[in-house]
Amino acid sequence: MKILMVCLGNICRSPLADGLMRKKVKDHGLPVEIDSAGTGDWHVGEAPDHRMRATAKSKGVPIDELRGRQFKVEDFDRFDRIFVMDLSNKENVLKLARNNSDKEKVDLLLNLSHPGEDMEVPDPYFGGEEGFEHVFQLVDNATDQLVNDLKATYGEG
Repeated sequence: MKILMVCLGNICRSPLADGLMRKKVKDHGLPVEIDSAGTGDWHVGEAPDHRMRATAKSKGVPIDELRGRQFKVEDFDRFDRIFVMDLSNKENVLKLARNNSDKEKVDLLLNLSHPGEDMEVPDPYFGGEEGFEHVFQLVDNATDQLVNDLKATYGEG
């Protein structure tokens, strides 16, 4: 199983989701590969935002080694599931879909923890520190649900 997390710039929300999932699948011994990407190209090659790195590190989830990259059409071939952080990201990813098979891989991350509600992970980039904490809690809860789903599929490693 290969899972891709996607946000706008790949420096706040998706690297956090990437880091949380890497830690959780490792902790549970699940055979899952995780990556992240952004729909924009502004931060390609950059480390995650320093505020998100600090928030994640304070929770035991270092994401310093991750680097921004842009989502590309080939990601539909490489990944089994693609989780986006908000409706704009979803729209941008779906514009690149070549067929229904591609489209079926895409869902909002928070639909895992809030099924069918189409809730968005807010972008904390222009807000204060509390926004990063809020995003951490939302993404942590959603990735817990994803890990539970994966454990049901693969069993505890």
